[in-house]
Formats: sequence, C-alpha cells, structure tokens
Amino acid sequence: MRKPGFGESNLGAVAGAVVGSIGGLFALGVVRAILLKDITALLGTPLLGVASWVISLPCGWLLGGQIGPRVGEKLRSQKGEIIGGVLGGLIPVLLIASWGF
Repeated sequence: MRKPGFGESNLGAVAGAVVGSIGGLFALGVVRAILLKDITALLGTPLLGVASWVISLPCGWLLGGQIGPRVGEKLRSQKGEIIGGVLGGLIPVLLIASWGF
C-alpha cells in the first residue's frame, strides 16, 4: 500500500484544497442563509468567511492528500483519488459549517 507523505502534492490533495477553499469560504454563510431564508446572508460575515477559508484550504490539502491516494489505490482509479480528495476537503468544511450552526 502506498503511504503518501504528509503534505505531499498529488491529485487528491489538489481536489481537497479546491473543495476546502471554496467550501470554507461559504461554510458559515450557507448555514446562516438557510436559517434566515435570505440569500444575501451568504456574504454577511466576510471576516469569518476569510478566516474559515484560511483554515479550510490547508486542512483540505492535507486531508485530501492522505485520503485521496488511499481511495485511488483501493479502487485502482485516478477518479477514485479525486473522490477521496473531495471527501477529505469536505471534512473541514462540514466541521466549520456545523460550528456555525
């Protein structure tokens, strides 16, 4: 089994970073917009959104870089590595969104 290095650049890490950064930017706003039923609340907390973006991007990179190659090897597919990276990038986003809830 291939064990990727911590912070190693791979396809899962890139997918995790993309999902983590975009999701982290809007994680707090999405919860607030759903609760208030107001789309303008999506960007109501810009400083907290940037702070969660700064946290989610490296966490998504690290988690996606660890989970992605393992899933890709298990499924023997490059698409599996991307899926694992996306799942790794969703972890910090969901944690921040649940904190915002």
